[in-house]
Amino acid sequence: MIASELINPVIPTLSPDEKIQKALGWMEDLRLNELPVVENRIYAGLLRHDHNMEDSPAESVVRNFPLVDKKCFVFENQHFYDVIKIATDFHVHAVPVLDLENNYSGIITIEDTITAFAQTAAVQSQGAILVLSIKQIDYSLAEISRLVESDGGKILGSSVNNDSGDPSKIKLTLKINKTDLSRIIATLERFGYIIVASFQETELISNDKERLDILMRYLDI
Repeated sequence: MIASELINPVIPTLSPDEKIQKALGWMEDLRLNELPVVENRIYAGLLRHDHNMEDSPAESVVRNFPLVDKKCFVFENQHFYDVIKIATDFHVHAVPVLDLENNYSGIITIEDTITAFAQTAAVQSQGAILVLSIKQIDYSLAEISRLVESDGGKILGSSVNNDSGDPSKIKLTLKINKTDLSRIIATLERFGYIIVASFQETELISNDKERLDILMRYLDI
């Protein structure tokens, strides 16, 4: 799924001359901490909620306040994983979208992105989750896939993240189409792989929110 398919049509844009109190009202109504500032379809940045705004004079306008870096955006043809990365990099809850001519197209909230993620086959398909700690120099998804398939499993989805505790290692999160991972875990450990965590289907199906929370935690989002 790409960014253009996730644009939220409800979220308005702010002009640089918009009154700051109006911007704060919209943020409260929409339960957002940021709103896009746009002038003549040109994206200027995100206005982030600040407590100083609440005490500002009634005539204060958006241009009187600093904006989040203008580089905080994705293009409309980028994958929704890129939306998550940008949101994480800039610590925002909404990411603007530009068309291929650099004009503002709309904005995507993190909630919209998580919903899209929840609809992917890797989440919806029956199976379980496995988290491995691997030295970067030893990482080979092809080799790991071969070992998983040797025990009758298939990798439905994968994600790689840096290990915050050891820069020489990565954390690999796998969604596998098996509800019982005991044989696969034994095989991986036999070949020297370190298993950080595993989540069986019985743990994952209790409710969708818990399942997403587990995934988000291990994706460091």
